[in-house]
Amino acid sequence: MPDAPRDLRVLILGGTTEARRLADALAVAPRVHVTTSLAGRVTDPGTLAGDVRVGGFGGPGALAAWLRGHRVDVLVDATHPFAATISAHAALAAADSGTELFALRRPGWPADPRDRRHPVRSLADAAARLPALGVRRVLLTTGRQGLAAFAGPELDGLHFVVRTVEPPGPPLPRSTHILLDRGPYTLAGERALLLEHRVDVVVTKDSGGSATAAKLTAARELGLPVVMVERPPAPDGVPEVPDVRGALARLGLSPGACPAAADTCP
Repeated sequence: MPDAPRDLRVLILGGTTEARRLADALAVAPRVHVTTSLAGRVTDPGTLAGDVRVGGFGGPGALAAWLRGHRVDVLVDATHPFAATISAHAALAAADSGTELFALRRPGWPADPRDRRHPVRSLADAAARLPALGVRRVLLTTGRQGLAAFAGPELDGLHFVVRTVEPPGPPLPRSTHILLDRGPYTLAGERALLLEHRVDVVVTKDSGGSATAAKLTAARELGLPVVMVERPPAPDGVPEVPDVRGALARLGLSPGACPAAADTCP
């Protein structure tokens, strides 16, 4: 008698809304075993469907060993678009272990002709751009890591409103107001935030997605410049899908595998 086919085993490198939605869909799909791996940087990631692993793997070699040891069929890189190191490690580990790999990466924010967008390649470039803009008050929404780029004495005359999910550590800009908050954000709320803090410029990363896009619309309405850090290049040769439906198709599953919630498989 032939062996019964085993479950499809999927490891999601998570931490994004898309990763959570994909885990929701795979957890109810027949003959699929899904594990989500989290780096552990967020103290309260919420409940995730399927199995959850928290903490780094210790490099691409250790990740490859984990993939082999757990007989993973498909590795899905659904990390943040700026998690370049993790994505590079995933590509190396998949090649080493012979595991299929694809990236679930939401598209970046499209530019609008009315935008006053200033694209830059790094946080350091963003910091260097600010003095030339003649601004005084900055909304900084680049996350809690990398704030040292804005802590140099050349920016001591600027005031930064820093919005993050988790409290940032030093070094911080000399004049800083910390806002601990988590999206999704509304247009009315973002407009009120910019006006209340008398913001002159928004500094952000091209993270994409709808949860935090309202700040761009609010900045456009108020005529404010936006310094936008562009995404790092993705590893060569790794296929990408833009949403959960694309991920399910890549896995050979129907969108009908999604739970009934309308926003689970956008």
